[in-house]
Amino acid sequence: MPEIEIFQSLWAMELRRPDGKERSREESFEMIAAAGYDGVAVDLGSIDMDNARACLPFIREHGLGCIVNAFPKTVSALRPVLEMAKEFDARFVNVIGQVMPVTVEGAIPVIRAWMDQSEEIGMPVLFETHRNCITNDLLFTLSLLDAVPEMRLCADLSHFVVDREFPLPLLPRDRAFIRRILERSDSFQGRVAGREQIQLPLAYPQHRKWVELFKGWWEEGIRGWRARAQEGEVFNFLCELGPPDYAMTGPDGYELSDRWEEALTIRGWVRDIWDRLEVEDA
Repeated sequence: MPEIEIFQSLWAMELRRPDGKERSREESFEMIAAAGYDGVAVDLGSIDMDNARACLPFIREHGLGCIVNAFPKTVSALRPVLEMAKEFDARFVNVIGQVMPVTVEGAIPVIRAWMDQSEEIGMPVLFETHRNCITNDLLFTLSLLDAVPEMRLCADLSHFVVDREFPLPLLPRDRAFIRRILERSDSFQGRVAGREQIQLPLAYPQHRKWVELFKGWWEEGIRGWRARAQEGEVFNFLCELGPPDYAMTGPDGYELSDRWEEALTIRGWVRDIWDRLEVEDA
C-alpha cells in the first residue's frame, strides 16, 4: 500500500518578530520531532549551503526525513545542491528555478538539463509551482508540461491563486487548469491563499471559502496520486506556512495567527483526507 509522510518547513520555523526573538536551530528541530512530523524541508532560499549542511546532525539525531528546496540561478547551480541532497539522503530536491526564459521554447532546454543532472546524480527532482521562477505563470507552466511530458511537479497552488487572481466560485476553465496541474504533481505544499494574499490565517470566517477550496484540491490531488502510485511509494506533503512577509501582521508588526498551530491543523486535515481515502480503497 502507498504511504504518506508529512514534513514541516524549517523556513516556517522562523519567527521574524519585531522584538528580534528567534528560535535556535536546536529548538526548531526538537519541536518538529516532538510534534511527530516525518521530516523537515531545508530551504536554500533562506539559508546557504553551509548552514544547510549544519542541519544534517540534527536531522540524523531526530531520525527525520529531508526535502531540499533549491533556487538555482543558473543551469549549473543545481548540480551541487543535488550532490548535497544525496549526502542528506533527501526524498527529492524541489526546484524553484531562477532561470526564467520568456518563452516555453527557451525553458524546455533548461528543464531538460536539470532533469538530466537529476538522473546522472541519482537524486529525484520536482518542479515547484511558484511565483518568480520558471513556473511563475499557470498558463506558461501548462504549456511547459505539454512540451516536457516527463516533467513532474510539486504543487504549491497558493502561488497560482494569487498569480491568476482566481475568483470564487472557480470558473470551469480554471478548475480544468488546476486539474491538469494536480495530475502532474507528486508532492503538495500546505498553505491557503486568497486571490490577493498568499497566506491567509485559517480560522477567520471570511477565509473559510478559500480553506475549503484548498482542502478540496488537496483531496483531489492525493486521490489522483494514490490511483497512479506503485506498491511501496510514499506521498510527501509539506506544511509550509512562511514567516512575515508571507504571514499577515498587524500594525504592531506581530502576526495575526499562530503558524505553528495552523501547520498542525493542516497536517490534521491531510491525515484525515488520507485515512478517508484508505477506507475507500480498502
